[in-house]
Amino acid sequence: MTTIKFGTDGWRGIIADDFTFDNVRRVAGAIAAYVLKHEDARRGLIVGYDTRFLSQRVARIAAEVLANAGVPVKLANDYTPTPAISFAVKQLGAAGGVVITSSHNPWDWNGVKFKGKFGGSGTPAIMKAIEDELNAGAMPSGQKAVIEEVDLKQAYVEAICRFADLDAIAKANFKFVVDSMYGSGRGVLTGIFNERGIRHLAIRQELNPLFPDINPEPIIPHVAMLQQTVLKEHADAGLATDGDADRIGAVAEDGGFVDSHKIFSVLTQWLLVRKKWPGEVVRAFNTTRMVDRIAAKHGRKLNECPIGFKYAADLMMEREIVIGGEESGGIGYSRFLPERDGLLNSLLLANVMADEGKPLGQLVADLQREYGSHYYGRRDLHLPEDVKQQAILRARSDGTKRLGRYSVLKKEGLDGIKFFLDAPTNGNGAEAWILFRASGTEPLLRVYSEAASPELVNEILSSAETFVSGG
Repeated sequence: MTTIKFGTDGWRGIIADDFTFDNVRRVAGAIAAYVLKHEDARRGLIVGYDTRFLSQRVARIAAEVLANAGVPVKLANDYTPTPAISFAVKQLGAAGGVVITSSHNPWDWNGVKFKGKFGGSGTPAIMKAIEDELNAGAMPSGQKAVIEEVDLKQAYVEAICRFADLDAIAKANFKFVVDSMYGSGRGVLTGIFNERGIRHLAIRQELNPLFPDINPEPIIPHVAMLQQTVLKEHADAGLATDGDADRIGAVAEDGGFVDSHKIFSVLTQWLLVRKKWPGEVVRAFNTTRMVDRIAAKHGRKLNECPIGFKYAADLMMEREIVIGGEESGGIGYSRFLPERDGLLNSLLLANVMADEGKPLGQLVADLQREYGSHYYGRRDLHLPEDVKQQAILRARSDGTKRLGRYSVLKKEGLDGIKFFLDAPTNGNGAEAWILFRASGTEPLLRVYSEAASPELVNEILSSAETFVSGG
């Protein structure tokens, strides 16, 4: 029997290899068992799905397993963004939510996410309980419950429209390019912009489960078409969402890619300075330390958490978090939902531009001037398991004192192993660091770095690759 291992936000696998109907039934059975034991199962579960191959069919199979266990199901009647599923869970008072998606993974992957009754990623404790049920082979049965097909988009769209100032965005008269990357966010932003008369052009809105020529992840190189379109159309920004629309990526008016760290920083500055929302800030271990500087300047507590939005969600339910963010483009707010949301953040980024009267690239440049130059890079290394584990062991070893030309000043091990290096900061720029971490959802080792110049980031990443290979 295939071993099913949960990553940072559920389970993912290769379609027809380990992601099979039978394995989906096993996961759904474990979720049903968890809900029956730990939640009010009468409140039912929300089940949604993305635009991937077989997602709609798999969602129906999962719904049938849940209903056979006696858990009522509200099943999406169309491809639905993951944050809309989370919103429906909270709004309708459901016991939780199930999303059939593999987020940003390549076309031949699919997966199952679980959302807690609070409307966010299942907490570490919840995911552990579901995994325990899975390992025990749980497949409960009971009086068959009802499966009801419902629209899960409209109420969500209305909610994000209330959360952002669409009148200000329309009045500012900026022009946007919207890229849904063939994902389940298709049509949402275009519908909102059309209704409000906001100038825009949309690309990759059609349904194509092969995601031609890209992975539906809003990073380089997959945003190349967005970059080209922004330049061609003389737009003020490009806004991209991933396969299930819970992550954001962006492009500046000059066609330059604006990574999630800069988006996180722009939004944090706006919330603390202009909106003056109360609360603390939380970021994942692999995100920019520019956010630390912004929080410190404005007297806000900065919390650092392990990688995976569920850890930020945990904090959001403990206390007021003005904004929480992760490296992969997931950003959320306590006052909306303890959940990342690429569509909401697209609206809020447009809102910042409107309030400040500046295109996106200018907002980023302003931050670099105020808080020092921060640049970021990531490399995904596909490696045999033994090479990957050896590299992590050597990185943790007390004997590792240097990486390339630079001494290791200190190490941190919250999630993976991070080196802080004695590389130049170019005045007030970023303190250089490199993080080694084995992916929780894919067969690879990721290395992340931040430093005071793009050239320095690339040098450190190349030194990290040499280190991993044993050099």
